Amino acid sequence: MSLITIILNILLPPLAVFMKHGIGSTFFISLILTLIGWLPGVIHAFIVNGD
Repeated sequence: MSLITIILNILLPPLAVFMKHGIGSTFFISLILTLIGWLPGVIHAFIVNGD
């Protein structure tokens, strides 16, 4: 995982997921989790982008 991906995972989780996976169910899950609360979005982004 690059430094840019880590920074985006923290600051803008949906953007980080979009850059790796495009628009799909993973992106929308990340967007919803980030809107509910920032921390769940960050956790989801790290799990998804950690592959």
